[in-house]
Amino acid sequence: MAKSFTDTGHDSETSVEALEKNADQQLNNNPDVGLEDAEKAEKPPPNSWMDPKSFPEGGTKAWLTIAGSSACLFVSFGWVNCVGVFQQYYQTHQLQDYTASDISWIPALQIFFMLFGGTFVGRIFDNYGPRYLLLVGAFLHVFGLMMTSISTKYYQILLSQAICSPIGASMVFYPAFTCSSTWFFEKRGAALGLVVAGSSLGGVIFPIMIIHLIPEVGFGWAMRICAFLILALLIFANLTVRSRIPPTKRPFSLMAFIRPLKVPSFALLTAAVFFFYWGMFIPFTFIVVEAQSHGMSLRLANYLVPILNGASIIGRTVPNAIADKVGRFNVMIVMSIFTTVLILALWLPATGNAALIVFAALIGIASGAGIGLTPALCAQVSPIQEIGVRSGTVYSIAAFAALTGSPIGGQIIGDTHGSFRYAIVFGGVSCAIGSALFIATRITLAGVKMTKI
Repeated sequence: MAKSFTDTGHDSETSVEALEKNADQQLNNNPDVGLEDAEKAEKPPPNSWMDPKSFPEGGTKAWLTIAGSSACLFVSFGWVNCVGVFQQYYQTHQLQDYTASDISWIPALQIFFMLFGGTFVGRIFDNYGPRYLLLVGAFLHVFGLMMTSISTKYYQILLSQAICSPIGASMVFYPAFTCSSTWFFEKRGAALGLVVAGSSLGGVIFPIMIIHLIPEVGFGWAMRICAFLILALLIFANLTVRSRIPPTKRPFSLMAFIRPLKVPSFALLTAAVFFFYWGMFIPFTFIVVEAQSHGMSLRLANYLVPILNGASIIGRTVPNAIADKVGRFNVMIVMSIFTTVLILALWLPATGNAALIVFAALIGIASGAGIGLTPALCAQVSPIQEIGVRSGTVYSIAAFAALTGSPIGGQIIGDTHGSFRYAIVFGGVSCAIGSALFIATRITLAGVKMTKI
């Protein structure tokens, strides 16, 4: 039996030297596959709270954290999910002199800053926990929307709605996922599904509020009312969201974010999420204006957004629960392929109202699963104490997909004289590449055999 690190000073030094030699030998023999094993060999035994058996899998604090985290997703990703309504509104009101590509930078930057903030938010969370992030995030998110309510110029809307507000949203978005993951292990997929369902609910309620409030009270007060609702929910989140794992202060190191990319499975997962998100946000941004181009009324077209987000409640809960039983990567592969088929085989040829409504509902289910399973996949390939940093790495890289996807789609639409055909093809092909990379990730982890992974 190996000697303990705490037997004697001499024995401790000998043990450390032996471990270092063992790690070096593993890296030299197989630098790719052995990297994770070598990292494990260099570390002392994990703390008790990292043991899978130590996860509560429930309890008052755990479920309050799930409820508060769901509220965080309601006001962050749920708000972003209604970008299609704003794309249409700005094109016909404040920013009617700008092209669709110009306006699409507003939702693109909104999604980018919310996701890209993970690089810094993850590190702050690991060092200090969720409290300060939730407080500052609540202020910035609400302040940005209040400023949007009095904005009339393109640059003003960019600064308030596309930069300030989503930076605040990112500070509540990431702690919600990370805190929830610390309370559940066996039921993590189902728990995170409930958290992500908050974004779907927000994606239903916010568009309906905006559709009805703007004609009744005007754009300014519509935005303020939404901001007050967000403030109330974030007060609740600040009182309930807690991490089971105490923060551990560590110096900032850029390599902490880059080092995980040396692990093949994590690098492939990151690339898969990038391409999948690159194509997935095309329907979110352009579904309203594309439906109008086929003769759908503005009122019905605007309701495609809440239909999409309402259906995604199913996509963000049921597949996650199934994934805990049959494997998260297995379910993700199926749902990402389903998303690709819907975009290329249903949305591309669709012209009538019925087909477009069916597409909105089905793409909500498919894309909802993709969004809901992403944090579970990150947690599955990450040590529990590095979930914050590794999730931040994945989402920060995916942020560039969100940043460029919609503007590329808008530019394609402009270059083809208003045709959405090739923008839809771009979205479908991107999702297809993402699906192929999810398959490659699964093969890297478990080979081609049929197993839970």
